[in-house]
Amino acid sequence: MENPASSVLVVDDEESVLSLLEASLTKMGCKVTTARDGFEALDQVKEKLFDVVVLDLKMPKMDGLDVLHAVKEINPDLLVIIMTAYGSIRTAIDAMKEGAYDYFTKPFDLDEMRIVVKKAVDTQRLKKENRDLQEKLEKRFGFGNIIGVSEKIQKVYTLIEKVIPSDVTVLLKGETGTGKELVAQTIHYSSARKKGPYIRINCAAIPESLLESELFGHEKGSFTGATTQREGKFELGHQGTVFLDEIGDMSLATQSKILRVLQEHEFERVGGKETIKIDVRIIAATNKDLLKAIEQKKFREDLYYRLNVLPIFLPPLRERREDIPLLAEHFLKEASQESQKKVEKISPQAMKRLIEYDWPGNIRELKNVIQRAIILSDGESILPDHLLFESELGDMGQRKRDQAGAFLLEKRLAEEEKKFIIQALEKSSGVQTRTARLLGLSRRSLQYRMQKLGIKF
Repeated sequence: MENPASSVLVVDDEESVLSLLEASLTKMGCKVTTARDGFEALDQVKEKLFDVVVLDLKMPKMDGLDVLHAVKEINPDLLVIIMTAYGSIRTAIDAMKEGAYDYFTKPFDLDEMRIVVKKAVDTQRLKKENRDLQEKLEKRFGFGNIIGVSEKIQKVYTLIEKVIPSDVTVLLKGETGTGKELVAQTIHYSSARKKGPYIRINCAAIPESLLESELFGHEKGSFTGATTQREGKFELGHQGTVFLDEIGDMSLATQSKILRVLQEHEFERVGGKETIKIDVRIIAATNKDLLKAIEQKKFREDLYYRLNVLPIFLPPLRERREDIPLLAEHFLKEASQESQKKVEKISPQAMKRLIEYDWPGNIRELKNVIQRAIILSDGESILPDHLLFESELGDMGQRKRDQAGAFLLEKRLAEEEKKFIIQALEKSSGVQTRTARLLGLSRRSLQYRMQKLGIKF
């Protein structure tokens, strides 16, 4: 689907240049506004939001460089492209030093002008997408997603609030499925490091022989298969957060290198001699008793105390049963939107079963149970018969799991078909006749599939 039209302000005192640029940029899909001098341009910038300004340097009333400075004061994010006579390229370069994005010379070649403007428009679009993604991440991993009213979860809220403003190392403790990664993401995206990278690595999922390379990177030729130099997770996480999940499964040798990162903020790549300095915040998580592991000589005591500066314990779901209705309703709303099924409530009998169950898989299991229940539900409510708990699944449960699996397969195929049709529509500029021909379908068949899959183009 097409992106919203980029908004471009063109500033020039020559009417012929304004008309030519307006026609050419409009043809490119831009929304164009024109101004005939610097004062008019600044009034426009104060009133409207533009993505790009195309600005002539030589103008009466107000010099182009003065306009550039004033525009940047009003909106520092605006990208300004300079137009200048061929003999004044030095001035254009000076303007770039003053904050201009790019320039082209007059009289200009239309193709060259379009390339310069398109580059600026694409840069702004990418910046906007990154901002939108950042906002979505902050919203997704904000406090609103750590749900609960129980006393134990309120203590977790308090500790998170205390730890966010600092850069202290955090150790998250708790059973599998209690939400340790969600807490790590919440800390990162609520902290001053939120614009930096968030890097997660599961220490238990990577073979020990590869873990060191994953964490610290390696030099070309450092071991068999190391055909190129590679940056590790710590290097990639510079000025951000590195989340070490299941740190209790890490070998003693790797633990000693993690200790050095915590103490000295430096390391060498595998096979390398150069010492690399980094600025990362480490959040670690474990479902193991690390004090017991220390007694068994499986975990370094000095590393434990380095990690355990501010421990946060995530209680199991069975110890916060009053939170189950809130969590279940949250997952119901989330999963029903994803599955496009109108399941709006959980019956009192089903909710009673959810509250009474012991949840060995904790919040993760609850989410899975709700997702399965929505798939198996035929109406607007989840009933007790729709609840499939992992510990209770027998032969009858297998039949229902097969049903759920078939539904999920059908859903996945529909998603792939939708993606395929949208790609064909984009390739055909939205012309359905051409799209149908490209897909080997009749136009009527294409329209039926678009309607069925909810494609609006």
